[in-house]
Amino acid sequence: MTDDQVPVCKQLIGGQWCEAAATEQWEVANSSTGAVIARTPLSGAADVDAAVQAAAAAFPAWADTPVSKRAQVLFRYKRLLEEHLDELARLISIEHGKTFDEGLGELRRGVEVVDLACGMPMLMKGETLDDLGGGVDYSTVKYPLGVCAGITPFNFPGMIPHWMFPIAVACGNTFVLKPSQQTPLTPVRFVELLQEAGLPPGVLNLVHGAKEAVDAILEHPLVRAVSFVGSTPVAQYIYKTAAANGKRVQAAGGAKNHLVVLPDAPMDLVVQNIVSSAFGSVGERCMAVASIIAVEGSAEQFMGPLCDAVSALEVGPTFRDGDSATLGPVVSRQHLERIHGYIECGESEGAELLLDGRGAKVAEFPDGFYVGPTVFDQVQPAHRIAQEEIFGPVLTVLHFDTLGAAIDHINAGPFGNAACLYTRSGPAARLFRSRVNHGMIGINVGVPAPVAFFPFTGWNRSFFGDLHVQGHEGVSFYTHEKVVLTRWLATGEAETFDRKH
Repeated sequence: MTDDQVPVCKQLIGGQWCEAAATEQWEVANSSTGAVIARTPLSGAADVDAAVQAAAAAFPAWADTPVSKRAQVLFRYKRLLEEHLDELARLISIEHGKTFDEGLGELRRGVEVVDLACGMPMLMKGETLDDLGGGVDYSTVKYPLGVCAGITPFNFPGMIPHWMFPIAVACGNTFVLKPSQQTPLTPVRFVELLQEAGLPPGVLNLVHGAKEAVDAILEHPLVRAVSFVGSTPVAQYIYKTAAANGKRVQAAGGAKNHLVVLPDAPMDLVVQNIVSSAFGSVGERCMAVASIIAVEGSAEQFMGPLCDAVSALEVGPTFRDGDSATLGPVVSRQHLERIHGYIECGESEGAELLLDGRGAKVAEFPDGFYVGPTVFDQVQPAHRIAQEEIFGPVLTVLHFDTLGAAIDHINAGPFGNAACLYTRSGPAARLFRSRVNHGMIGINVGVPAPVAFFPFTGWNRSFFGDLHVQGHEGVSFYTHEKVVLTRWLATGEAETFDRKH
C-alpha cells in the first residue's frame, strides 16, 4: 500500500462521518508486519468542541426517550456485535497483535457489558419508603448526567470502550468516545454498528487524537463525566484535571499484579494459569500476572514445568486466517523497545534471566514488533522489574519464607489492582483475602477480572475516583439521584393549603 492509499480514520459528529480539522496524524501499524495500515488524525479542541456540541444538542431528546426504548437499541447492537464477532476479532489482531482467540475473548467481555446495559430498565429503578412521618412518602429517581466522555487505551480496543458507552447511553446520557490513536479501527467499527442499530444522531460521537484532544475533553464545560483507562501517571493527570473542572471521574491506572504459590497448591493448575495470565495478550493488560511469589520453597515444584510451558509458546503473526502463533506481536516498535529496556535493566540489577525474549524473530515479517516470553528468577523486591509495570511478556519470580512476608511485599507496592493466591488451605485463603490491600482477589484464579455484573475495583494508584466501571457502580457513575418527598393532603387540608399559599 502506497502512502496515498493509506486511509485516514474519520470521525463521527452529529451522526455524520467527517474528516478532522487537524492535519497532524499518527501512523497505525499492522503489529505483525510493521506496515502502516491507517492514519489517525490527532484532533484538537475544535473537533472535540464540535463533538461535544452535537452530544449536548442530542441530550434532551435522548434523555426523554423511555429507558425501555433506549435498551432496545442496545439489544439490536448486541445482535450485530455477535454477527460480526469474527470480523471484529480479526481487526483486533491486525491493529493490536492479539491472537484471533484472544480477540474473540475480549469481544465477549465487551458483549457482557452490553448485556448489562440492556437491563437498564431494572438497573435504573429507584427505592421507595412510605409514611416516614407526617404522611410523607419518600422515593429516589435516577437521572442521566448529560454529555459524558470516554478515553480508551490501545490494549483492549474491543472491550474497554464497552465498559463506558453502553452503560452511559442506556442511562440516557450522550457520549463522546476518544479511542487510542494506536488502535482506532475497532472502535470505529463499533460506532458503525451502533448507527446500523438505530442509535439517533449525536447520541454517540467519535473523535480521534492524543493529549490535545484529551485536554479539550477534560476542560470542556459541557462534559459532565469522564471515564479513562490507561497508565497510572496519565490516570492521575486525568483525575486531577477533570475534577478541577467540576467533572465526575473514573480513571483506571496501571498495575503490578502478584500470584502467590504455597507449597500445597495444585501445581498443574498453577503452571497453566501463570502461562495464560502472564503471556495472554502478550502481557499487555492491567490484569496480567507480572510477578510470581514462591513461598516456603514452592518454586521447586513448579519452576521446571513452568519454563518448559513458556518455552513452548509460539511467537508469530496473528492477522491472517490460519496463523498458529500463541504469542503475537506487541502494539508498536516504541513499546517493543521499552520492553527490551526492562529486560536489560533486570540483567543489570542481577536477576537470573532464565528465558530471554529479545531474540525473537519472524523471518517472514522482520519488521514486526516481536518479543518472546521472558522469565527472571531470583528477583529482589528492590529491583525495578519487581516494582514497575512492564506491560509485556516478562515474568518475574521472587521468593519469600512466609505468606505474611509475601503479603507485606504486595502491600508495599503503589498499585492495587489484583493479587492471586494458589493453595488448598482455607485459613491461608481467608488471611490473604482480608489482608491484601488490592481491589480484586483471586483464590486459585489467575486473572480475577470480574464479569460485567460486578464492578472492576482497582485500589490505590490503580484507580482514581470513587465509582468504578461496570456493575452497580458503573450505573451510579452515569446517573445522579433525586430524593422526592411527597405528602397528599385531604380535601379540607388542601383548601386550607391553597388559601395560605
